[in-house]
Amino acid sequence: MAWFIAKRAVALALTLVAASLVVFGVLEVLPGDPALLILGVNAREDTLAALRESMGLDQPAHWRYLAWIGGLLTGQLADSLTYDVPVTELLVPRIAVSLPLALMALTLTVALALPLGVLAAARRGRAADGAIMGASQLGIAVPNFWLGILLILLFAVTLRWLPSGGFPGWEAGVGPALAALIMPAVALALPQAAILARVTRSSVLEVLGEDYMRTARAKGLSQGEALWHHGLRNALIPVVTIMGLQFSFLLAGTIIIENVFNLPGIGRLIFQAIGQRDIVVVRDLVVLLAAMVGVVNVLVDLSYAVLDPRLRRGHLRGAHG
Repeated sequence: MAWFIAKRAVALALTLVAASLVVFGVLEVLPGDPALLILGVNAREDTLAALRESMGLDQPAHWRYLAWIGGLLTGQLADSLTYDVPVTELLVPRIAVSLPLALMALTLTVALALPLGVLAAARRGRAADGAIMGASQLGIAVPNFWLGILLILLFAVTLRWLPSGGFPGWEAGVGPALAALIMPAVALALPQAAILARVTRSSVLEVLGEDYMRTARAKGLSQGEALWHHGLRNALIPVVTIMGLQFSFLLAGTIIIENVFNLPGIGRLIFQAIGQRDIVVVRDLVVLLAAMVGVVNVLVDLSYAVLDPRLRRGHLRGAHG
């Protein structure tokens, strides 16, 4: 297992290096001069040259890349071109919004999708199966930003149960902070839950048709008991794969949802940075999101070994072979 973790850590590091090279290269070839963007088109050439030098733009691209990576590794991020403060100061308060939002959405996704998917598989061809699959098809078809607007109209405008937008901060209390995140989390979770429910149903149906499940039924176990004791762990392997992929979709979805609900999170920050052509913030945020997705993928790989003992034995044989 230790060898497996080490290999995944190396793969993650190589992936992040590749992602950083792509991000840096793409931003390098984009048209526009950051110094000219900051000072305006009427700035004097000597003033522009001095600003380019202070920003390191007069250095070769490979030196600027190494300086950027060194700052990322040491936590000494460059100053934002727009806000003139280190990117770290912009990130920390926004992570405190986006990360709980993504975790709440993922929790809601799993809490809805797994039982509904298992129920649909257990009631295949019956009314419950048809209702769940119909609802999941609707959930897939409705965009999360449109769902967010509908939630605002219902729970904020009509019923006045929840705030329509904004974030009071965790210092205002856990209750008000969670109340501001409930509707965005639901708007993110429902479309993903619809997808995961269908995957869960398909996976459970496939497991129910296996020989070992028929053997368990022949020994006197009910379908539910056989699934719970023998089949559910195997059925969860493809489900966990989709959950890992969905985390990246949830992070990407925050860019839109945080703007719909006026939340000061990472998604809104990267949207503003793109609009302001703040390449310093954009490149740091993109690499941060890539790192978060990479870590989740490593955790998904580790969960395979937990769910399937054969994978653990395979890793151990690979380590000794």
